[in-house]
Amino acid sequence: MNRNRRAKIVATLGPASDRQEQIEELFVAGADVFRFNFSHGAHAEHKARMDAVRAVEAKHGRPISVLADLQGPKLRIGRMADGGIDLEQDQSFRLDLDDKTGDQDRAPLPHPEIFTALKENTQILLNDGKIRLRVTEIGDGYADTVVETGGLLTDRKGVNLPNAVLPVAAMTDKDRADLQFALTLGVDWVALSFVQRPEDVAEARKIIQGRAAVLSKLEKPAAIDRLDEIITLSDAVMVARGDLGVELPPEDVPGLQKQIVRHCREAGKPVVVATQMLESMISAPAPTRAEASDVATAIYDGADAVMLSAETAAGDYPVEAVSIMGRIIARTERDEAYRAIMDTTHPDPESTAPDAITAAARQVAETIGAAAIVTYTTSGSTTLRAARERPDVPILCLTESEATARRLVLVWGIHGVITQDVRNFSDMVDKACRIARDEKLAQKGERLVVTAGVPFGTPGATNILRIAWVGD
Repeated sequence: MNRNRRAKIVATLGPASDRQEQIEELFVAGADVFRFNFSHGAHAEHKARMDAVRAVEAKHGRPISVLADLQGPKLRIGRMADGGIDLEQDQSFRLDLDDKTGDQDRAPLPHPEIFTALKENTQILLNDGKIRLRVTEIGDGYADTVVETGGLLTDRKGVNLPNAVLPVAAMTDKDRADLQFALTLGVDWVALSFVQRPEDVAEARKIIQGRAAVLSKLEKPAAIDRLDEIITLSDAVMVARGDLGVELPPEDVPGLQKQIVRHCREAGKPVVVATQMLESMISAPAPTRAEASDVATAIYDGADAVMLSAETAAGDYPVEAVSIMGRIIARTERDEAYRAIMDTTHPDPESTAPDAITAAARQVAETIGAAAIVTYTTSGSTTLRAARERPDVPILCLTESEATARRLVLVWGIHGVITQDVRNFSDMVDKACRIARDEKLAQKGERLVVTAGVPFGTPGATNILRIAWVGD
């Protein structure tokens, strides 16, 4: 299936979309990557979803990518009396390690690591930032606070500390168990939640050992302080605007989104923009105009993919959400301003032979009006370089690696096809032309720009560029 767009769509599976026929509808409507949210659902449910995704993949003959999203160290208060209590502005309120049910004066906070990171005047956010506390005193296993913004506090609400680096790893015991299960399923990407430091990514990479690609979710302001280090260690990055928006002032998030996307593009790493993109479509058949503009802004920024969460996992209109998102992307990419932005924000190639070849491929394709750029790749590095160039034509990725083809589904502009590696130059050109024509990316008489590495099959050895004519 040749999508009429370059940016990709990540759709979260859940109760509204976990049967095979529903997954197929989402795929046909435009979903490229399916997200399994390990914050919800039993392992058996994720196994059934994986079986369904792979069945759809086999039926349509197109690689489909699966992203396993780990829950991460989600911090929550304990149970509250009578289902919840009302906190009033300026009242005193204690958080402590006592597991007794909370009341009007205190709440259990069963996370010793939080208390080690607290200082006087530290701000604590509860319930997605709706309630704000300020620390006035810290003792052994407790913190006294004053309520700055009150509200109803109910059981198990989330806790955020926007200005603190917590001494917790990005993976809990639950995450480690979920990760091992996800790897046995054969997922293509693993998303790490609440990454704070590059060491969090390094720990995950050590466990995964190349069995899946690693995507770091940026949800903590502390991660921004070490952004480039985290990007370097990651295979991709997600701008997770939900928790990021809780811990930062709302006015800071748009600029930060652009900063993260820009740094990822410069590094040649895929970047996903997520959270609340078409949130009104959880219960409405069409998005608001503001939501449509939000999706378009991510595309203008140069994001590789945009993500739907509850819209497809639990919403009333999952297929419609994917469809309208696809139309917004396609319309944005046809805008003259989009191409001007991509050209203006184009990162300089690195001083390597592979970067020189892929930069030249983009220029040659534009000069001769080529129908597509064709890359032969084993590890995916050649094709990632081509996507970094943001050419004005599709990128046809030919690889013999099923794992590589699936991972590259997430990346901007890439149309992957699994095929045997080539033996010589003649075979390279013939195969590129035949597959481009079969995939409806080129017609007879059109030209292709083909890049590959010699010796053939050598990872990362892009060193040749050919122009090919598409025949019968």
